Amino acid sequence: MAPEPPLLSMSGITKSFPGVRALDGVDLDVQAGEVHCLLGQNGAGKSTLIKVLAGAHQPDTGTIRWRGDDVTLRSPIAAMRLGIATIYQELDLVEHLSVAENVHLGHEPTAAGFVVRGRAAKASTAELLKRLGHPEVDPGQLVGELSAAQQQIVSMARALSHEVRLIVMDEPSAALDPDEVDNLFRIVADLTADGVAVVYISHRLEEIRRIGDRVTVLKDGRAVAGGLPAESTPTRDVVALMTGRNVEYVFPERPTSPPSAEPVLSVRGLARAGEFAPLDLEVRPGEIVGLAGLVGSGRSEILETVYGARKASAGQVLVDGSPLRPGSVRAAVRAGIGLAPEERKAQALLMLESVTRNVSVSTMSRFSRGGWIDRGAELGAARKATRELSLRPDNPSAPVRTLSGGNQQKAVLARWLLRGCRVLLLDEPTRGVDVGARAELYAVIRRLADEGLAVLLVSSEVPEVLGLADRVLVLREGRVVHEAPARELDEHRVLDLVMEGSPAS
Repeated sequence: MAPEPPLLSMSGITKSFPGVRALDGVDLDVQAGEVHCLLGQNGAGKSTLIKVLAGAHQPDTGTIRWRGDDVTLRSPIAAMRLGIATIYQELDLVEHLSVAENVHLGHEPTAAGFVVRGRAAKASTAELLKRLGHPEVDPGQLVGELSAAQQQIVSMARALSHEVRLIVMDEPSAALDPDEVDNLFRIVADLTADGVAVVYISHRLEEIRRIGDRVTVLKDGRAVAGGLPAESTPTRDVVALMTGRNVEYVFPERPTSPPSAEPVLSVRGLARAGEFAPLDLEVRPGEIVGLAGLVGSGRSEILETVYGARKASAGQVLVDGSPLRPGSVRAAVRAGIGLAPEERKAQALLMLESVTRNVSVSTMSRFSRGGWIDRGAELGAARKATRELSLRPDNPSAPVRTLSGGNQQKAVLARWLLRGCRVLLLDEPTRGVDVGARAELYAVIRRLADEGLAVLLVSSEVPEVLGLADRVLVLREGRVVHEAPARELDEHRVLDLVMEGSPAS
């Protein structure tokens, strides 16, 4: 007897957007009743792949087979009709509607051709909530009044209200406490016992061993490993697949002695519930401090909280000893803090605007007079800042979207250089940058520090943290587990620290 075909088989999936190839021939197969974990760093292609599976994106090439038959997922409705449901990290619930109305949104119960509201919808919703182990959730309550965990249960109930055979869960544990995670895993176990397949996406590698059957790893839009056994594959191997180790790192020399000036940036007891525990750190003028840890360890969240883009639940951020107003980007920028975020195209750059406008956007008041902008002064200041960083081509009027990744990053740095910032927060500063441009950026960052900036750096590349930073704080699950001068650490020691306590590490 021939073996049963996979429930889902995606072969040679490609997808391109202007200027980027998001998926480059990805294969993925999922068996009925299994938890198939999809891993990869930000930008690896996970979100694009699940949007193709959900019918939200159409692949450029490749085939999708469902229960052995070729299918075309032209829309999310088409995917749902086949039995494929997707629960995104940012839940797509309607807060001003009730639980029952959200669960049945788009496929309300009917009788004699008329939509039935009220009792029928509430009764079926109550049954689904009971199946998910949350009978206490009131089907008539407004979704906006529920906790994050309860809202996630509502999303699951909505998926189960269809004849679902595969559920995609995108970072489902991100906003949950440990007890809620345990309940989530119980639900997943019950679903798979009924033959439902789950594609599970998470940055928390310890979860993969608890819940996963097989693992596929994406990197730079390619599946670099598929169908690995989740339980027996060493964590170190998974991390190596996710990050890669093929880049040649060329780092500038560090100062021979640590800076002696008083800290310009001080963080005292800073915390965000569910993201990172209270931590203390200081950065002096001329110093680069690195945060090392796996994706999901709280690194980026710490930078964004220091910058005021996230509001701390405890603690203080101080510049020159003066505390900043929590959750205020304006206060941070006025105090001299600048952020180069991980997703620079989406979060830092105005892609359709010129290099000049991207560099000057945080300093426009300097060039405004009576409601008019002095274009000559703006252009001259931008040109001076970009030349200091050797941005190429030397054409401030060029659209920033036409620049390479390394030069786009230089445009972001030039913005803060023009602003006169004293604290520079760098999140994945060389992501999407080729090898030659990396060396240039390393030299620029070191020079800015040597000129007196205090730099706080996050990178998924452990060699990058160790090569650039003067001091390193190692993070695991939102906590600082070690701090040392960078020259006293090596890559293996850092990986041991970030994975300590993980099974089969």
